[in-house]
Amino acid sequence: MATAEVERRRGKLATLSFAAVVIFLGIPLWWRTTTTYRAWLPVSQIQELAKLKLLLSTDVEVVFARGTLTPEQQKKIPLTRTHDEERVVDGDTSLTYRYETRYRTATIMEEDALNKLTAAETDLSLHTLSESPCGSLVVYVIPEPSLLLPQDIDVYVGQKRTALLRGDTQTSAVRTLVQVLAGLEPRVKQVLQVMSFSHSDIMAAVSDRVYLSPGSQQSKADRMRPFKSSPVYEITFSLLNPDPNSHRLYWDIEGAVQTYIQPLLSKLGPVANFSVDSQILHYTMLGVNARFDSNRGAYTLGADSLAHVINPVEARLRSNAASSNPVLNFLLYVPDAQHSPLHILDGKKREVTSNAFHSPRWGGIMVYNVDRFYGTQTTFPVDIDINMAKVMGVFLAQLRLLLGVQPSTSPKGFLVSPPGSAGLTDWELDRLMWSRSVENIATATTAITSLQQLLDQISTIVINDNIAQLVSSAVSSLQLAMAELEAGNLGFALQYSKEAMLASERAFFDPSLLHLLYFPDDQKFAIYIPLFLPICLPILMSLLRIISEVKQKRRDKQAKND
Repeated sequence: MATAEVERRRGKLATLSFAAVVIFLGIPLWWRTTTTYRAWLPVSQIQELAKLKLLLSTDVEVVFARGTLTPEQQKKIPLTRTHDEERVVDGDTSLTYRYETRYRTATIMEEDALNKLTAAETDLSLHTLSESPCGSLVVYVIPEPSLLLPQDIDVYVGQKRTALLRGDTQTSAVRTLVQVLAGLEPRVKQVLQVMSFSHSDIMAAVSDRVYLSPGSQQSKADRMRPFKSSPVYEITFSLLNPDPNSHRLYWDIEGAVQTYIQPLLSKLGPVANFSVDSQILHYTMLGVNARFDSNRGAYTLGADSLAHVINPVEARLRSNAASSNPVLNFLLYVPDAQHSPLHILDGKKREVTSNAFHSPRWGGIMVYNVDRFYGTQTTFPVDIDINMAKVMGVFLAQLRLLLGVQPSTSPKGFLVSPPGSAGLTDWELDRLMWSRSVENIATATTAITSLQQLLDQISTIVINDNIAQLVSSAVSSLQLAMAELEAGNLGFALQYSKEAMLASERAFFDPSLLHLLYFPDDQKFAIYIPLFLPICLPILMSLLRIISEVKQKRRDKQAKND
């Protein structure tokens, strides 16, 4: 009897020991080893960035030349005015444009520069005196009778960050300075719309974040044409010779790139880096049958056929699948003797002057006719030197459009200087930098907030330390970029925005985020129940028996006492 009692007590102790080991050691150890590791993320800061509130600040200096203000008016300057213009895009996005305008009179050296014979010479002379910071503008108000501007021109926009504006000298003499500045403000704003950021440019930059009304077909095409912002672009020039038996083609692509393309790419250095290569493809056709037009005596490609040209040609181009960078393709197609000349027609069946077309976010194609080299006594193949100046003029214009250098629509009375040998004016570069900075910020905030929402919804995704570091870096760079935009430091804002975009996209597309994505809780229970139930069930039943015996003893003891 005593032996049975000892065995029973030993069984109870064994059961309690097993239960203690499972509860106090097994369960915590299992919980620790099976918990999904999730590093700390700055969630509160990410939630603040979800409501994007951008403030773009630009400095404008308005300089009055001699003869545009009365002596009494000159005594009240220099002075500074700040004007804020707020645009609410939607519930999560708002834009504020701040124009800090400083008014002053011209210095003696600036007066000498304003006395040059032409506006172009004046623009160059003013630039040599002092170079305006990136993102800022200087508007020189010149007397109304000045011969610097043609009779029907009121504003001259130079290649740098300066503009010449014809003042209203007659009315200025009978007005107060406040009235003069009030009348000048709308005209200065017109200059800003041309030379600096405009609301339409900024809205196009945030188009991936907010819904935009369709608008006109042309405005939609303008938004869809440029490549998305990227730190590196690859440019490929291809010469397509469908019939080497008709002609042997020679093109100095290396010299042409150095002369026409490289100056533009060098100037675009703050925006992105570029790599350029070239290739020659023989026996490569366009893939679309051109129609012979007897009235023109030439083969033609209509606007409806151009969309079918890209895919067959792209299959023959060198593969860039190994690169994640955007590729800009520029193709020069020389028709064979049997299909020359070949002309591209626009939507109204008119010949395109450049005989070229471009495809949004892909590249451009130019048809180069050489039928003038063919004659009745021609011996094939014909040796042909391609006029690279003509070709690169077309490709340069297409490259500007595909990189987002939009042609600004100038109001009536504006004269805009051509970009010159660099292929890009300073203020065009500023416009592009404003757009790219905002686009990078919008892209980074969208990626970071989407990642945070995804991680909240799916608790089984592992957040490694490198992901947390990338997210923190992106958030920090975003805050710095927005602060620099508010301060008007465009160069720093663009740099920080690129860092934020790169870090956010690396974090969002990191492959480690997919390791446990398809391992939900119901599958966990399906695995753990067959493993732990046979072990835990005997222990649980023994505990229940022990509890039942303890209760029974308490009842018996209570009954004896009663």
